Amino acid sequence: MNAQTESNTRVAAAALIRRYYEAFNAGDSDAMLALLSDDVIHDVNQGERRIGIEKFRAFNARMSHHYKEKLNDIVVTVSRTGERAAAEFNVEGTYLVTDEGLPDAKGQTYTLPGGTFFAIRDGKISRVTTYYNLTDWILQVSST
Repeated sequence: MNAQTESNTRVAAAALIRRYYEAFNAGDSDAMLALLSDDVIHDVNQGERRIGIEKFRAFNARMSHHYKEKLNDIVVTVSRTGERAAAEFNVEGTYLVTDEGLPDAKGQTYTLPGGTFFAIRDGKISRVTTYYNLTDWILQVSST
């Protein structure tokens, strides 16, 4: 891969990740899904692996029901080849409806750092692996 191709690939990958987060912050699940491969692998913090766009859609619907979140201070880093990317951000959220196995929801707000690792294939996101500190989140929503 020559330097110009490498640069273009990295720019395209970063733009893809930024569009993903713009859609997230707009609450536009369909726009997020349009950026994913049909066989997307979705690994979430403290949860099981989900494979496929329909499982990702169901996860988004469940999350939107229980939480209202915006991501701020997003920093995107892309590998030299553009096949991998990472994003670090701060989550500003409101816990809307009690999620099974978690503390009762009473409209508590929370702020915590998070991050996501991505794999990119053929111009689409093929893997999303998200991390945040669940213990910190539980402490925040339990203390209000």
